[in-house]
This record gives sequence, structure tokens and C-alpha cells, in this order.
Amino acid sequence: MLQLSAAGKRFGQKLLFEDANWLINPDERTGLVGGNGTGKSTLLKIIGGIESLDYGTITRNKGVTLGYLPQDGLALRGRTVFAECLSVFDHLHELERESIELTTVLSEANPKSKEYATAAERYSDIADQLHVHDIYNLDSQVGAVLGGLGFSKEDWDRNTEEFSGGWQMRIALAKLLLQKPSLLLLDEPTNHLDIESRNWLENYLHDYPNAYILISHDRYFLDVTVNKTVELWNKRMHTYHGNYEKYVAQKEERRTQLMSAYKNQRDRIEALEAFINRFRAQATKAKQVQSRIKELEKIERIEVPEDESTIHFSIPQPPASGRTVVEVTNLRKVYPTPTGGEKLILDDLSFTIERGDRIALVGANGAGKSTLIRLLSRQEEPTAGTIREGHNVLSDFFAQDQYKVLDPNAGMLDDISGAAPKVPVVELRSLLGCFMFSGDDVFKKLGVLSGGERNRYAMAKMLVSPSNFLLLDEPTNHLDLRAKDVLLDAIRNFTGTVLFVSHDRYFIDGLATRVFEVEDRRLHIYPGNYEDYLWRKQGGPEKVTETITNSLTPVRPETPAITLVTNFAAEALPSEIAGPAIPIKRLNPIKLKQLQDRLTFTESEIPHLESLIAAAEARLGNFTSADQSQKDAAELDTLRGRRTTLLVEWEELSVTLEEQQLA
Repeated sequence: MLQLSAAGKRFGQKLLFEDANWLINPDERTGLVGGNGTGKSTLLKIIGGIESLDYGTITRNKGVTLGYLPQDGLALRGRTVFAECLSVFDHLHELERESIELTTVLSEANPKSKEYATAAERYSDIADQLHVHDIYNLDSQVGAVLGGLGFSKEDWDRNTEEFSGGWQMRIALAKLLLQKPSLLLLDEPTNHLDIESRNWLENYLHDYPNAYILISHDRYFLDVTVNKTVELWNKRMHTYHGNYEKYVAQKEERRTQLMSAYKNQRDRIEALEAFINRFRAQATKAKQVQSRIKELEKIERIEVPEDESTIHFSIPQPPASGRTVVEVTNLRKVYPTPTGGEKLILDDLSFTIERGDRIALVGANGAGKSTLIRLLSRQEEPTAGTIREGHNVLSDFFAQDQYKVLDPNAGMLDDISGAAPKVPVVELRSLLGCFMFSGDDVFKKLGVLSGGERNRYAMAKMLVSPSNFLLLDEPTNHLDLRAKDVLLDAIRNFTGTVLFVSHDRYFIDGLATRVFEVEDRRLHIYPGNYEDYLWRKQGGPEKVTETITNSLTPVRPETPAITLVTNFAAEALPSEIAGPAIPIKRLNPIKLKQLQDRLTFTESEIPHLESLIAAAEARLGNFTSADQSQKDAAELDTLRGRRTTLLVEWEELSVTLEEQQLA
């Protein structure tokens, strides 16, 4: 369908990539990855015909159609949202009008004439095209895509210029998805989507009939949408078969091989140089010296780029708060409308946040997530109800526009050093590097940075001097995969409490211990991460909804404000049979983290043992000798015993951690 041959591109004096070869097939679903500045977006523009190559060639098959979505910068105006999306089918409407004209020709022309035969053939071709594109269901196609991308029916009749830049990009994405080009090129398509729209886009791409290439910093999104990964690394293009998770494992293997080859080459170079330096002045060794000089000159040096592995940054731990961090009772928030009325956003919320919680706040756009997090951070005051902080709680709020509170005249390195005077400058520069500030960037004034760059810096600054209760509104925006890993590891090792809004599935799954869903002005609480939340939303084996009642968070029985959704494998016993509930002792965050780490280890070790057992069983099935069979049988027994032990441990850990989530 499309082929790159010996392709290369420079950006000024910097070589982005060279000698890139890529054959793109009709059914290819590719993730394009690589560090910042490696040329991913440039390569996508080259494939889309927007930029040209400096070296090599690009060839496209006849009839291939391309659709390109940039990261931002598109602005649409002059039509309603629905009409703008429907415009992608203008060519079909033209064909429909032509078919109507042809029916007139066919009704008037002599059936035996050449004119009739030509018109009939054209009419048949048009009818086939209209049938393939389902001409009579175009409106429903547009409605389905707009609904999936988060547009309400009321939005369909609004003019496109009324929408912000992020929503304009959603309209552009909707048009591309409706066009269904042969090759879809998406540069960060999830940047402007909430988590519900991302989930919809994942399903849409799963059923997409043609090829696509996408750039994304959402690891989960890449895992579920691509079956091939192309990486720009070390100025070269490297191809991996599989999704992002498989790419990471394969890349580690390749890097190990590269480092081994590099070490062997360095050993050979050092040996040649030592021989040359030792015998250069001896006439009897002149021939051997010249031979080694020529060999040295012919060696093509292996380049090992700077290690991109995530740094291990230990953030200073804050002072401990009391067990109860926040207690909210009968919270209500109303905003005035331009017409003089009122709009109810949150109604009668009561809940408790305890020390060590990692809470993901989810919900559709406009449901009230940002409102709730601003109320908890005291950026706004509730219309009714109370928010009471616990003992020694020190809160810190990271907003989507956090950059506005930074001093524009401060230098970056000086500013972050002032926030963390005890952290070595080397560590601070490493941290800034992970947030995409390297070299002389660290000496820039904050005022010259873009909004996204300042937000990235604000997040890095928060990590070096955190409070014990962090409220984070979209902390992963503008971060690449490496920076997200730094942030995720930092918060995992954080001993305080976190409540965050994020649309990154991998980030939520890797961090959340509870999910708070804002829906219909109420709050529903689910134990576990986002996967657990979805499972329970879909019913699980049995879905049970109970109103939370405890003395710390009284809830009026006539208007339950919060529901806790849990799952039970069997029907609950009557209280007189089951007896009084035994209170579960809540573990401290450090012990809880140890149990979680051990659970993660058992979950990875059990499949590893399964593969070893399968290999041992295969060897035992191929008889070579009696001694070898005895050894294989003994090894198999040992492996099966270890598996049984780990399975028991895994079950006990799972039960304990589930109890802690409900405690």
C-alpha cells in the first residue's frame, strides 16, 4: 500500500532518522513510538504527504487514500457540528444527484442506443458505490460517531466555532473516522478525549476496516489498539511485532544484545589500539601494525544512545496526617445561570477519605469531577454541606491550568531548587529531564515556556516537596510515557493520600485503590482500580449496591448520596445466621504496599512457573535416558510444588487486600 525506502530526515543540523525502510500493508495497525524529538510527528507528516524526505523515497499505490489528524491547531467554522461531519459525504450526495439525472436519461433514451448503454453502465456503477457506503444511513453514522466522541444531541446543531480547541479536534477526528481512508494517521488522538470517549475510540479502531498508524502516550490505548510497533530510536527505525507491552519486552532483549555487541567491539578496539601503540616504533612489527590500523579504520562503531530508562527519584515524604483525611457531609454545589436561574452540579454528597487512599475520580465530561476536586482543595466553597479536614492534613492542588500560579520571571532550575533545597541539583536535573527539560532548557525563564511546558514543570516541582494530601486534576496531560512512569512510581511510593482525575487507563489501573464516580449529581464508590470499576459496573457475577452508613459520614436514609458497589460470589446470609460482623483491622500504607508488591510478584511468577512446567512436561515426554527422565520428573515435582504454594499465597493476599479496600 505504501513503502518507505532508505528514508531519512533532518531538522536543521539535527539528523532525526536515516535508512528507514517500512512496508505498510492494508491491514496494518501500528503504534509509532520513540522519545521526544526523535521525529515521530515528522514521519507521520511525511507519510501523509505534508512534509518531504531529505533522503530516500516514498511510494504509494494508486487509489490509496490518507487521513491525517495533527495534535492540535485545527479550527472549523461556518457550519453546525452535524453539517460539518456530514460534509465528508458530499461526494456521495453528488453521486446520488447524478443517479437521479441518469434515471431521466434512461427513461427518455432509446434502449438500443449507445447513449442508453453508457447511462445504464454509469447508473449501475453509482448504485454499487452508494450501496457500499450505505447512503441511506449516513445521518445515523454521523450521530453514532459524534455520540461516541462525547457530543450530546444538543451540540449537533451548534456552530463549530462555538467549541474550544479540544472539541474542535474531536470534530476533526469524527470527520476522519467517517471518511474511513485507506490509511488513517493519528497524532495523539486521545489528547482531547475523556476516558469514556477513549474507550469508545478503542472499540471503533478495533473494528476499523483499513490500516492506521497512531502516536500516543497512553500505554493502555496502545496495548489494545495496535498489533505492530515501530520505534524511532538511535536515529534508526526498529520494527516490533505485537502491542506496546510486547514491544517493551522485545526492546529490552534488543538492548541487551546491542550492549553485548558494543562491549565486544570496545574490547576489540582497545586490543587493536594497545597493539598499535605498543609496536608502532618497531620496524619488525610494521606490517602487523599497518594491518591492525586498517582493521581499526574499517570498524563501523556501534552507537549506544543515552539510556532512556526511568530514573529512580525518591521524593521527600511528607509528615503523616491523621487517619481521617477528609470528612464530607451533605455536600451540595449550585452555580447561577446567565438567565438568573440555578444549575445543580453536586447534590447531597457524604463520604470519608482516609490516609493512604489513592482515589481515581471518574465520570463523563460535565458531571462535576473538576468541581468536586476544587471544592476539596478549597478553591471554591460549597453551596451547602461541610468539608472537614482531619488532623495535620496539608493539601496541595494541581489544576489543569497550574502554570498560571508560577512566577514567569523565575528561572526553572533556581525555582525548583528553592522548593527543594535539600535535593541535590543532579537529581533535580535528572527529574526535569524526565519531564522533557534537558540541557539549557533548565535555565530558561518560566515565562517563555508554553502552557503545556509550564504544566509539566509544575508537576515536577510538586514532586520534590509534596504535601500529605494531593489533589491532582489531569496530572498526566502533556506528559510522555517516560514522564508518566516517573509520576506513577513517585505516587506509588508516596506515603500520603491522593485524589486524582485522569483519562489515562494505565495510570488509573496502576495507582487507584478506590474509584469515585460522579454521575447524576451523586457519588458512587467502587473498591479497586479502573478494571475493577468497569467489572462491577457491568455486573460481575452478582452486583449488589449498598448505601454506606457509618458514624463518621451520616447519610440521610430518604436520599442516599453514595453507593458502594461490591460483588459477592454467594448470596449474603441473614444477619442472625451470619452473626455480628468482625471489624477488619486497617493496615498502615507501608505494610499495604508490601502486600501489593508481593501480590504483583505472585501474579507474574505463577505464569512463569506454568511455562517451566510445560517445558519440563515436554522433555519428560521425549525419552532420552532413564537418568534424564528421573531428573526431569524431580524437577517437575519441584515446580508443581512451588506453583501450589504460590497459588495459596496469591489467594490469601487477594482476600486480605480486598478486605482492606472494604475496611
